[in-house]
Amino acid sequence: MTEEKQTHQDRRETMMLEEPLSRVILKMSLPSIVAFLITSIYNLADTYFVSALGTNATAAVSVNASLDQIIMMAGSMLAVGAASYISRLLGARNREKANQVLSTAFFTAVFFGAAVTVLGTLFMNPMVRLLGATDTCEQYAREYAAYVLLVAPFMAATFVMNQCLRAEGSAMLSMIGMGFGGILNCFLDPIFIFQLDLGVKGASMATAISKLVSFSILVFPYLARRSLLRLSIRAVRYTWDIIFQVVSVGSSSMCRSGLAVLSAIVLNNIAGNISDAVLAGIGVSTKVMMFPFGIILGFGTGFQPVAGFNWGARRYDRVRSGYRFAAWTAILGAAAMGLILGVFAEETILLFAKDDLAMKEIGTLCIRLQCLALPVHGWVAVVNMFCAGLGDARGALLLSTSRQGTCFLPIVYPLAWLWGAYGVASVQAVADILTILLAVPLIRQVMRRIQAAAEGSDGQLKE
Repeated sequence: MTEEKQTHQDRRETMMLEEPLSRVILKMSLPSIVAFLITSIYNLADTYFVSALGTNATAAVSVNASLDQIIMMAGSMLAVGAASYISRLLGARNREKANQVLSTAFFTAVFFGAAVTVLGTLFMNPMVRLLGATDTCEQYAREYAAYVLLVAPFMAATFVMNQCLRAEGSAMLSMIGMGFGGILNCFLDPIFIFQLDLGVKGASMATAISKLVSFSILVFPYLARRSLLRLSIRAVRYTWDIIFQVVSVGSSSMCRSGLAVLSAIVLNNIAGNISDAVLAGIGVSTKVMMFPFGIILGFGTGFQPVAGFNWGARRYDRVRSGYRFAAWTAILGAAAMGLILGVFAEETILLFAKDDLAMKEIGTLCIRLQCLALPVHGWVAVVNMFCAGLGDARGALLLSTSRQGTCFLPIVYPLAWLWGAYGVASVQAVADILTILLAVPLIRQVMRRIQAAAEGSDGQLKE
């Protein structure tokens, strides 16, 4: 190990193990939050510019949000599982194994992304219909999906690099890669959609180019050997420990993405059977809520490697204190965001609804109800990341599949049957509230595990 690499590792260990936890968590979280916010902006930018083409085009973009989730499935399991294992390996000073985990996850993600490209292109028509496209927006849905599918391998690999850069403490590089691509998309959208008169197809092309740029920026530190870890196809190892650690922890993220796709398909089909206005209103509100969700997820993503590193280093006092700070910060921050967004929900929807009153009504209701449940979502997200950081695959899987799975799917049809469009608008908020029933007993179990580990290590848990 060179002196420069040793110094970088020493600085990172000092930061993770000695600096005040509030400072470390916020420092690790800020770049992630900014990256998620910029990603949310360019996801919403497509919808904003396409909304000028009409409600049907807006509905088509909303339908294709599920396509992004399908591509995310190809990389999210590998990304989250690898990042959790890498954090613990670096905490235990095993960098060679961490390099193997990174390389294995990266090249596997490329392969899975390529499979999505091939299958999605071959079965384009049935795919967009399955995702919820109606007769009136099907053509727009196909146009938007075409170019996004082409960059699926790069998108899947980007998830891995994004998470693993954070795991090694290089959250700023992650922010730059994700952020620049997002900003670029905001500039390309109006050019491709209006100036080049490409319509929905132009929005898809702008998104694809932006994804390629993000991939190029994130892969550069590895190719230029400016990162702590090394990316090499020769380091790929499908050993039992790597497969088990990545899959066991990462499966929670894959299941979350899979259930997000399933719940979105169910919701899109129910909403589409009512009207394109309801489908568009639900889709727009979902993308608007990506802003507070992105902040919460970015904060949790920054907290996860801190918890994992200290757990690997057996600093159980900092593990527990870090959780307490993260939990209260998420709850109070989510409450503040929910209040602000709830007050301005109608004005926000009007940016996309134009003169469509039905779309405005449903979108506004959906946002306000989710804002009420936002503090619960914030806390449960921290508990989820806490479990993932500590390698608790069962707990992470349980919580990650609850919001859009076990607490969502059983209630979506009853609510839609009882209250129609209003029931569709309320289902996500109700599901968010129900997740607390799973999170409370789980966090109690995790805290007992930390206490037992600390007592087995030195007889006490330092405060």
